[in-house]
Amino acid sequence: MEAKAIAFESLREERLFPPPPAFAEQANLRDPEIYKKAAQDPAAFWAKLAEEELVWYRKWDKVLEWEPPFAKWFIGGKLNACYNCLDRHVQTWRRNKAAIIWEGEPGDTRVLTYQDLFREVNKLASALKKLGVVKGDRVAIYLPMIPEAVIAMLACARIGAVHSIVFGGFSAEALRDRINDAQAKILITADGYYRRGAVVEAKKNADQALKECPGVEKVIVVNRILKTQISMEPGRDLWWQEVMEGASADCPAEEMDAEDMLFILYTSGTTGKPKGVVHTTGGYLLGTHVTTKWVFDLKEEDLYWCTADIGWITGHSYVVYGPLSLGASVLMYEGTPDYPDRDRWWDLVEKYRVTVLYTAPTAIRTCMRWGTDYPARHDLSSLRLLGSVGEPINPEAWMWYYKYIGGERCPIADTWWQTETGMHIVTPLPGITALKPGSATFGFPGVEVDVVDDVGNSIKEGGGYLVIRGPWPSMLRTIYGDPQRYVDQYWSRFPGMYFTGDGAARDKDGYLWLLGRVDDVINVSGHRISTMEVESALVEHPAVAEAAAIGKAHEVKGQALAVFVTLKEGIKGTPELVQELKAHVAAKIGALARPDDIFFTAELPKTRSGKIMRRLLRDIAEGRALGDTTTLADPGVIAELKERYAEEERG
Repeated sequence: MEAKAIAFESLREERLFPPPPAFAEQANLRDPEIYKKAAQDPAAFWAKLAEEELVWYRKWDKVLEWEPPFAKWFIGGKLNACYNCLDRHVQTWRRNKAAIIWEGEPGDTRVLTYQDLFREVNKLASALKKLGVVKGDRVAIYLPMIPEAVIAMLACARIGAVHSIVFGGFSAEALRDRINDAQAKILITADGYYRRGAVVEAKKNADQALKECPGVEKVIVVNRILKTQISMEPGRDLWWQEVMEGASADCPAEEMDAEDMLFILYTSGTTGKPKGVVHTTGGYLLGTHVTTKWVFDLKEEDLYWCTADIGWITGHSYVVYGPLSLGASVLMYEGTPDYPDRDRWWDLVEKYRVTVLYTAPTAIRTCMRWGTDYPARHDLSSLRLLGSVGEPINPEAWMWYYKYIGGERCPIADTWWQTETGMHIVTPLPGITALKPGSATFGFPGVEVDVVDDVGNSIKEGGGYLVIRGPWPSMLRTIYGDPQRYVDQYWSRFPGMYFTGDGAARDKDGYLWLLGRVDDVINVSGHRISTMEVESALVEHPAVAEAAAIGKAHEVKGQALAVFVTLKEGIKGTPELVQELKAHVAAKIGALARPDDIFFTAELPKTRSGKIMRRLLRDIAEGRALGDTTTLADPGVIAELKERYAEEERG
């Protein structure tokens, strides 16, 4: 791990941002001893929280059964996730509190109180039962960011059906594969949705997928785009409004075992075959509830906005289950941050007086690239806490976010976690933790996070592999239909430890620094260099907005470092700037990290959740056929990039 230790020097941070005193005094969690208390007996720690925070029909007989790598939590306990998100609130004054405040891209709005949401969820749950859906059946959901997506999730949870959400931007092929793997019998979709002023025809994609989905019996279609004419197959396709008309608004929540499946969510695998990550009811709900309460410090009066799509785990955990189980008011937005202009997000923050904002480093760096004029147009003083999710945030972007969005007064909850973990795993606790720009700080109480070397020995200071020792409540239970893949992928690299697939470093103060995927580590002449560190060094340069580093085959070095760079607006890519950037990286990290090639590009290929697709950049750099591009936000970006890269290589 020598190169990681060397490269980590570039991320050393001496700046410390303690919690603002006024914030700390009012924080939901103020006890700095919480880590020590949780570590003494993690199972007892989680059991106490489960009893205090969730509503159970029946208490568990045993907190934890751990037969590595398979865990069961709250054995014998009975509860319902939908009941915890709705029923318990409508029995109080919260029935008239806004649960979802929604704005569509064209500017149309809806507000659903907890009572409204309760009624709609009950009606859809009744309708699903009438269509033959029973406990354990899988229901596929292929919807944009509209309230019906939340209603559909909670209706499934209410009757014990397993929801499998497929991101609304996925292709027909991706939808087909996920429907068939989950063996879903119902699909819920929409006629279409708005994106940058255009209509995306979701039903057309769904129809294409359904040609090869023999198990789907019924399709429920939300009428989002009122003027769109779509094909409806008689006997199979039903309009949402027709299904809801006459459906009973009284559908009691099913008693679910804590270990009953709540949902399957597919995540891309290194082999290209999507993995159906299985989450169960009790442990998952507890993890998302407690982390939402402590990490986002949510109060009754907060208006909370997580910008993630419902189709990703962040949307599941921190748009729906975590915030609604707390009785929070949640903002949902259908569109992109740059339509009709690049200040749409900041307009929404000002308009609705958002207090807690949770978004991705990619989005933050994109806003950095656009400049400070856009946020400066708006009053962002309502914000009191910011969050970051999706990938490591470099110190430069952290400081920009802190200064220009948070007005140097908002703590930043920089969170690391995965689809598989269900909840935040490495994160600050904003009432307690002193922050370092770019560091996700410490493992969440009750979760034993460690950095280990190649043979699994703990590293007290320096770089290695990020692992979790032992079980935690919201962990995935298996990969749907493939338990052996679950064992092989997550538990075989280091026996008894969950291997995250990420590199990390621990500094002298114990702070954790995420270094990106281990498969994004480049081996240059035997030196291991993290792509995240190279990218972070480049973004510190005043000309650079964003960067993606990859390794490409090299006859002498084994791998050479190639970097794709997006420049800030108004800056031109020149041969002189290429040399300047190469020298900048060498000065920041060391000569071993000096890029062989720097290629300027207007855009980087990203998924719709904002992650840079480095795998496709490697395909381009090594002249291979492009791999799966179905998850890309804009497939045209990679096609244009491939053509330009080939031209430059020839030139």
